[in-house]
Amino acid sequence: MASTAAAVPFWRAAGMTYITYSNICASLVRGCLKEPYRSEAVSREKVHFIVSKWADGKPEKPSIRSDSPEA
Repeated sequence: MASTAAAVPFWRAAGMTYITYSNICASLVRGCLKEPYRSEAVSREKVHFIVSKWADGKPEKPSIRSDSPEA
C-alpha cells in the first residue's frame, strides 16, 4: 500500500505553489544561458498587465502595471 505523502509533488511538500517552483526553475535556466541568449530571455520575463478598479458596478480608468520594480 502506497503512502499518500509519496503522491505529493516535491514542490508542494516544500510548501510552495507550482508558480513559485516554475519561476525558480525558469530563473535557474536563464542564469545558465550564455550571451546573447541570456539577455534575450531576461527581456521576455517581464510581465505587464492592466488593472481596473470597480466602483458602483462600473470600471474606473484602467492602469497599466508591470511586475518589474523599475517600471
